[in-house]
Amino acid sequence: MNADRRTPQVICNGRTYASPKSPTVVICLDGSEPGYIEQTIEAGRAPTFARFMRDGANLLADSVIPSFTNPNNLSIITGRPPAVHGIAGNFFYDRATASEVMMNDPKFLRAPTILREFHDAGAKVAMVTAKDKLRLLLSNGLDYATGRAIAFSSERADKATKRDNGINNVVEFVGLPVPDVYSAGLSEFVFAAGVKLMEAYRPDLMYLSTTDYIQHKVGPGTTIANDFYAMIDGYLAKLDRLGAVVVATADHGMNDKHKADKSPDVIYLQTLCDEWLGKGKARVILPITDPYIAHHGALGGFATVHLPEGSDVGVFLGKVRGVEGIEVAVSRAEACERFELPADRIGDVVVISTRHKVLGTAPELHDLSGLDEPLRSHGGLSEQRVPMIANRKVRVPDGRRLRNFDVFDVALNYVQS
Repeated sequence: MNADRRTPQVICNGRTYASPKSPTVVICLDGSEPGYIEQTIEAGRAPTFARFMRDGANLLADSVIPSFTNPNNLSIITGRPPAVHGIAGNFFYDRATASEVMMNDPKFLRAPTILREFHDAGAKVAMVTAKDKLRLLLSNGLDYATGRAIAFSSERADKATKRDNGINNVVEFVGLPVPDVYSAGLSEFVFAAGVKLMEAYRPDLMYLSTTDYIQHKVGPGTTIANDFYAMIDGYLAKLDRLGAVVVATADHGMNDKHKADKSPDVIYLQTLCDEWLGKGKARVILPITDPYIAHHGALGGFATVHLPEGSDVGVFLGKVRGVEGIEVAVSRAEACERFELPADRIGDVVVISTRHKVLGTAPELHDLSGLDEPLRSHGGLSEQRVPMIANRKVRVPDGRRLRNFDVFDVALNYVQS
């Protein structure tokens, strides 16, 4: 950051962030349980990750629950849990309109972002996401007319404009074609763009967010996974050579969710609710649902249930807790307290499955034709543990429980000079 343009410290959602002393890059490696990075290092394919973890920082953090992409990216970018920013999933049932709604519109966001606050304080900021659904939320409040903000997605890089994204001709700028949304290339474009922006634009603060297409397909240590993380390793080396502070975390982990015969291991909650309460009396919402379901079939580890008026919640919870493969079943009040969720955007009950199970509605309501590999998914407590890795030493106060949404705090307040 230029000394004559030093941004003052910023307060965002009650947390104070120091001015970046060097260009700072925060990265969300979607779906990256620690094993992916560890196995790639063990295979000799990730020397930069290895060096960061040896000479910089190698920490573990907890994601927010549900361990899905949108709630965690929004927690990272605001520094707060869903109870504050309001995004409790990709999808929810709006009681006010009696309709099921996608939460990819910024109107659902209830808190300002750290990028916006730094931008408003005079900093140059940049952000690249894999999918455009996140770009709309994460870039909320940025004013591209100032010339100090750039935000675009890999998915719609060819549609970016100076007016709407702060930059023209992104495809030519990055030097890669627009990738298919179901490909490793979607994440590579994010990193290639990040390096180009650091070279040409030198943002004070940059956020890069990838997609978990690869992690849904294969587990740690596979050739495909190692190739993917080796690609990331190469771009991290470039950002490091450009003098940036780099701190990477993840939005959630990933686990196998299939039976021995490779078919998805699903608990169909709507089917059970229909048996217990009557057809269509309850409404099961799967917050993993979004427009991109080919790789997970809208099957994840977290669900909410809206019960018919007058239902005995305790009796219902007793039935759910008796189902094999259910790890947690709690009332709305307990879920909000335990997982810091917004009460108006979850059901009467929250249900979380065990490590190798997923939750669905009913078999006829899930299109699993896009699952060309045995199901891997996320959403529960078993996908909550994620890495936090930095290219410089970090001094975090003793005894502090790190959350993935502390990553900007770590990058700006605890990285050692």
